[in-house]
Amino acid sequence: MSDSFSHQKYLVRRKILKLFGAAFHIYDPDGNVAFYSKMKAFKLKEDIRIYTGEDMQEEVLTIKARSILDFSAAYDVVDPTTNEKVGVLKRKGLKSILKDEWIFMDADDRDIGLIKEDSMFLAMFRRFLTSLIPQTYNGFIGDTQVCTFKQNFNPFVIKITLDFSRDTQNLLDRRLGIAAAVLLCAVEGKQ
Repeated sequence: MSDSFSHQKYLVRRKILKLFGAAFHIYDPDGNVAFYSKMKAFKLKEDIRIYTGEDMQEEVLTIKARSILDFSAAYDVVDPTTNEKVGVLKRKGLKSILKDEWIFMDADDRDIGLIKEDSMFLAMFRRFLTSLIPQTYNGFIGDTQVCTFKQNFNPFVIKITLDFSRDTQNLLDRRLGIAAAVLLCAVEGKQ
């Protein structure tokens, strides 16, 4: 596994004004590009690739939707260098109408944790009154908080700060956390 996966904090940045598809830059704490991701436009099933840089020479993760237009979509996260399934990220469909929730699953499709939007009140406020309030998600493995995904407000660029500093026991595979941050930018950003 690349040393780029060893940082405590990352900034995931998605440009909104891209004509076709989406591009994501994932920066390390020093502001260097740790990863680059590109999502192809006009695909029926999301297929997101994460590379070590914008040259897209070395692919380090793939995120693929299992089905087309599924309200409770599941996304397999795979390390293409070893073909190892890292885990699964699954959106809680009906529950996410009011407050976004995702499930962390292991490589054998067993639930191991959750990603939850910060509060029901703020979630409802965002959905029905204004989307100008940034979202915050907390990631848990079991009952232990392992990460935070905090959206920064900017009307032209979606930015999420991913913070693993609470994961002192390394309960969450960083690759799964980074994949979740990219999906939050890609999927939740479409709402």
